[in-house]
Amino acid sequence: MTAEPEEAPPLDLGRIVESLERHGVSFVVVGVLAGRLHGASRVTFDLDVLARRDVENLDRVAAVLRELGAFLRVGGLDDETARSLPFVLDGRSLSAMETSTWRTEAGDLDVLANLKDDGGQPVVYDDLAARASTSTLEGVGVRLVSLADLITAKRFADRAKDHDALPELERLRDAPAEASDDLSDG
Repeated sequence: MTAEPEEAPPLDLGRIVESLERHGVSFVVVGVLAGRLHGASRVTFDLDVLARRDVENLDRVAAVLRELGAFLRVGGLDDETARSLPFVLDGRSLSAMETSTWRTEAGDLDVLANLKDDGGQPVVYDDLAARASTSTLEGVGVRLVSLADLITAKRFADRAKDHDALPELERLRDAPAEASDDLSDG
């Protein structure tokens, strides 16, 4: 049975990143929010993170998800049905998933295993973290994917929404650095 997707709870970035930090999760902020932290104007309604893939770190991610009352978002299923799916939420289960999309009490959170380079090869946490900058998100220090890595991943994804975002991201990449990268209250 398919159902209309339900509206996500409002995104509470502070709650999510505070929980990630408190649990000691190693992650890089990616996706639209990364673009916003780099100065883009696009709005997002979820947080995308790329987590280091060792089981211990993914166990910490699982602890965050449990703390936030998370359940898998599954296309075609309403929240009640998705909530009832049998799933063991631990690092081992998360390590088997390239991308997992979660609905939490603090909004939607996507956990990625990698981004893709120009040739479609996976770029993993260690490589992204080495090129990442630091930023402040709701008062919490986070690693922020480099603008070059974000642009490359969006080019490879080849989706309409990524094509729409690329011109602004490329302008930001080519412009002199300026302004604060603190994103508070939204």
